[in-house]
Amino acid sequence: MGRERGRMPRFRDRLEAGEELAEALAELNATDAVVLGIPRGGVVVAHEVAVRLGAPLEVLVVRKLGYPGREEAGFGAVGEDGAIVPESLQSLEEQDAGFELVRDAVDARRAEVEARVQRYRAGRDRARIEGASAIVVDDGIATGYTFAAALAIARTQRPRLLVGAAPVASGEGAALVAGHCDELVTVGTASRGLFFAVSVYYDDFPQVSDDEVVRILVGGGREARGER
Repeated sequence: MGRERGRMPRFRDRLEAGEELAEALAELNATDAVVLGIPRGGVVVAHEVAVRLGAPLEVLVVRKLGYPGREEAGFGAVGEDGAIVPESLQSLEEQDAGFELVRDAVDARRAEVEARVQRYRAGRDRARIEGASAIVVDDGIATGYTFAAALAIARTQRPRLLVGAAPVASGEGAALVAGHCDELVTVGTASRGLFFAVSVYYDDFPQVSDDEVVRILVGGGREARGER
């Protein structure tokens, strides 16, 4: 799904992006949906989707693996339940010599993942998605590694249908993500090589704090209403 490649959308903010994404997702008619947001900005979009679909809201914690000094240039991602993408990094991490930077990056990010899980859920149980339609949401897909790690986590929980959803995506990132889910839904997907940073497609794209993520999750999705 999604607009024709090359006709990329532009959004006022993450709330508007969530509104448009929810419209696209409504075509799935997934009445058993559980919406899972990728922190931090993805939770803002996911909340709007959950509200409009009348679905519960949950969080999936993942962290991108970046090159030292160029963290935005991701080469993989790790997440809850030991998820790692691409899976080939697991073998690198386990070797004894020559891959210290990979091991150090993985260890550091795994510690961050655990800390965020504790903060976001505050001891509550993770929402069950077994047998349901799990819709994993972020505010955009660039390399796709982070999103793919989130989908790998969700897949282990045996949903009936696994959907990846984002307002915008690069062609390369969309191709990677599509291989990890049953359906990929976007409002716009760029042609390969023509995608810029996710923030370029938003007029207002502020940093989202952990406190805001917690506030949104406490409000949930099914009966919550977003604020403008």
